Amino acid sequence: MLKVVFAGTPEFARVALEAIYAAGHQVTMVMTQPDRPAGRGLQLQPSPVKQFAQAKRLSIIQPPSLKTNGSHADDAISAINSLRACDFDVMVVAAYGLILPQEVFDIAQQPNRFGCLNIHASLLPRWRGAAPIHRAIEAGDAETGISIMQMDLGLDTGPVISMKKIPIAQSETTQTLHDALADLGATMIVDALNRLDQKGPLPSTPQPEEGVSYAKKILKEEARIEWQQDARAVDAKIRAFNPFPGAVFEKDGLSIKVWNSFLSDTKEQDPKIRPGTIASITKDGVRITCIHGEVCLTELQKPGGKKTDASQMAKSLGWEPGQSLG
Repeated sequence: MLKVVFAGTPEFARVALEAIYAAGHQVTMVMTQPDRPAGRGLQLQPSPVKQFAQAKRLSIIQPPSLKTNGSHADDAISAINSLRACDFDVMVVAAYGLILPQEVFDIAQQPNRFGCLNIHASLLPRWRGAAPIHRAIEAGDAETGISIMQMDLGLDTGPVISMKKIPIAQSETTQTLHDALADLGATMIVDALNRLDQKGPLPSTPQPEEGVSYAKKILKEEARIEWQQDARAVDAKIRAFNPFPGAVFEKDGLSIKVWNSFLSDTKEQDPKIRPGTIASITKDGVRITCIHGEVCLTELQKPGGKKTDASQMAKSLGWEPGQSLG
């Protein structure tokens, strides 16, 4: 079995780390981001990867940066020295969140080592970058998947070792798709490590120059729903922004989050009806007029409140058909 250095931070990475550990590969060191404030008390919380590593008593380092010429240079140099002193065969990276400098690649590519393998949640070169799951849903993609990639200095530009596709359902949210891709990524990286252990360096295919797109980081400023769009785009955004940051609109001074919806109608609307108008309120939800079609909101949340059935909230707040959501 292989000796593995694992670099990752969120739940997506924890699923992969757990699978690698369960498969019998020796995790000789875990790299994860520093603890972050969370919850109402803003207490420091370890990442999901750190929590698993602590439970298994694995060696952990948490540099705030790996830039040896930056504001955390001492921490970066210490982390790279720890990696240099570590006994390992291959480095696996999954949603780590820090940029790996050339020094890290040089260490991982020393003789008798197999470099850095990355678990990326898209069909490369589609959706390179920070938020591939969100952006695939937001763009209305019909499918996505996992790419196991041999990393280089570029942003998700390395040659691909293996790739598997899965469909994106019409009801898919980032949360549900994340969970499916995390499981798929875990299975694929274990398979890659097993093959690497048995056969040595794995063949890879350079990414094509055509079809490149970038999944920029999700910002809270993007969360506001623009009703002056096609209903398909509005519905896709709502599902893409669940669970973070949650799509929002304002009505009567309240900022309302929308957690779920479905496409109700795709026909072109009467130009006399303003986009954002409540078309109807039924047990299925609150139907809102867009430029082309209607989107039905099914789960809403008031500030400080809990997620609630949309039709119930609408009735409690006195909403009626014909009113505008802005």
